[in-house]
Amino acid sequence: MFQPLMGSCNADVLDTKQKINGRMYKALVTSNKKDVVDLCQRISDHALHVITVNDDTVLHMATYAKEAALAERLLDELPDHHVDKLTRQNRVGNTILHETATSKHALAVADKLLKRAPGLLGMRNHNGETALFRAARYGKTDMFNFLAAKVSGYDEAGLQFYVQRSDKTTILHIAILSEHFDLAYQIALDYRHLISEKDGDGMTSLQLLSCNQSAFKQEPEDGFIKLAKSCCCTAWQQKVQNQKYKYKSAVELAKLLSRTDTSWEVTYSSIDQSKPKIHRYGEIGGQEGMSLAARIPERMDDVGETPLILATKSGIVEIVEEILRLYPQAVEHVDDEGRNVLHVAIKYRELKIFELVTKMEVPMKRLVRKIDNEGNSILHTVGIKRKDFVSEKIEGPAFLLQEELLWFERVEKVTPPHFISHHNSQNLSAEGLFITANSELRSSAKEWMKSTAEGSSVVAVLIATVAFAAAYTVPGGPNQSTGVPVLVNKPFFVVFTVSDVLSLTFALTSVVTFLSILSSPFRFKDFKHTLPNKLMAGFTFLFLSVAMMMVAFGSTIFLTIYNKENWAKVTLYTVSFIPVCIFALSYFPLYSSLSKTYKYLLENFPLTKLVLSKPCTMMSKCLKCCQVQTSESHIP
Repeated sequence: MFQPLMGSCNADVLDTKQKINGRMYKALVTSNKKDVVDLCQRISDHALHVITVNDDTVLHMATYAKEAALAERLLDELPDHHVDKLTRQNRVGNTILHETATSKHALAVADKLLKRAPGLLGMRNHNGETALFRAARYGKTDMFNFLAAKVSGYDEAGLQFYVQRSDKTTILHIAILSEHFDLAYQIALDYRHLISEKDGDGMTSLQLLSCNQSAFKQEPEDGFIKLAKSCCCTAWQQKVQNQKYKYKSAVELAKLLSRTDTSWEVTYSSIDQSKPKIHRYGEIGGQEGMSLAARIPERMDDVGETPLILATKSGIVEIVEEILRLYPQAVEHVDDEGRNVLHVAIKYRELKIFELVTKMEVPMKRLVRKIDNEGNSILHTVGIKRKDFVSEKIEGPAFLLQEELLWFERVEKVTPPHFISHHNSQNLSAEGLFITANSELRSSAKEWMKSTAEGSSVVAVLIATVAFAAAYTVPGGPNQSTGVPVLVNKPFFVVFTVSDVLSLTFALTSVVTFLSILSSPFRFKDFKHTLPNKLMAGFTFLFLSVAMMMVAFGSTIFLTIYNKENWAKVTLYTVSFIPVCIFALSYFPLYSSLSKTYKYLLENFPLTKLVLSKPCTMMSKCLKCCQVQTSESHIP
């Protein structure tokens, strides 16, 4: 095989072969093109010599290493009697064209390969993937268009060999799974018959897209650190731009795929339970105790979850909105567990989708009455815990419980009154199921709230002690004869006095607030508003007491170095406020969590809702009243 080694023994040949393979591999990974060309000329198989344990040839490695110019040169120098070896496959079945298809700078290489070995276009690897499929998998649009043009003359049946692999995954499926949404959009336009194709798991393209939650998330730019990154860091800005482009492409693809999806038409029976069950009596094994699933006459076991249900689970509002915009009747679809989109939105805590559905007044009259196969109403669904649920934000258990309570209150408002006391197949009411499901969370929230209040009250007492002591040790000391402070006439003495009094007042107020938390009975309803409000008030007073204490400290420094340079005063005053800034930044995430309580209260306060919903009407009424009063004032 090696020309200079024809007369050597087998051991020497093997040893020399491994050395040459090692030199060749090193030259390829270090982009040493000259050594690669020289070594290929010494080997009988030239650029088709196998050099890796995976049976990759030199051309495999050159295209894999994105060395397009080197691959072109090796192809040009390849002797004609080696052309039949261009179809060599490595251990996973990839040909040189398969590897070339993963590069966006190797169109010339692909063109030369197909001219010398046209059969490469129809060769599959061990996964049943053609080179066209590989180009779609790696999102190489130019390469995909080049290879697609080569098979454009085939009919739909002939194309299937190139666009679908052994497990029924199509190029549209793989482009979506690989998150190349712009290429997937092009494929959906050019190969419309693939939109309804299902893979080996029975999933269509829209169903796969509906499971990709990350594609529809834009990078949030709120928060001090993220704002600083977006302003100063070029890499961060590029990341944000890429995410926005990815989001835009995913939305456009979702709109296109939603037009042809009518999977919601295949639905389970929307049969309602004959009556709400408000007691726990009756035979568990009898007709009343049977799950609704057992009483549905026609079961359709082959019906999978539709894109509407999958998008609701994933929280992809864009897909849900598009489906309901095109086909508003799809909102009444019922899945194999007897749940409609409202059940799913509540279970997966998707507030935007819940609000979107509740705005549909006519369908809501039917959706809120739906009982699932386990006898659960929409209010029961609040108490059903997801096993795979992970909170997006790391919050204390008290805030998680508060969120659950707010969800219960939110759903209770839209639940018909006669379904509030309804018992499911486990003989549990919605409230009973909620309490049972959240009892452990309540215990954790209680311990967290107690430990937080205890630690904060200790800090508040220390601040109050310091502020109280400072009142009797005023800066400059008292006059020995009159007892009046020496610096009483200085401007900053008033600042010191006021800030010290306020610091003491705020600290003692926060202590009282935290003590009221410790003496709370910690009932479920207390975690909804009362305890979070007290905690926020306590932290607010504690923060103000720290701030006032530092103002008092700064005033003392000013009084002490009254005759010093201005720069010294500014520096010392700035340094004195470092603890305040650190305190504020440390507790900012906690404040953002607590602010949800006030946001919810403002949204549900009757007067606030009236002002926000009818500002123009109220303004016009006020103007009319003013005009009337003005006109009346001119009457003698």
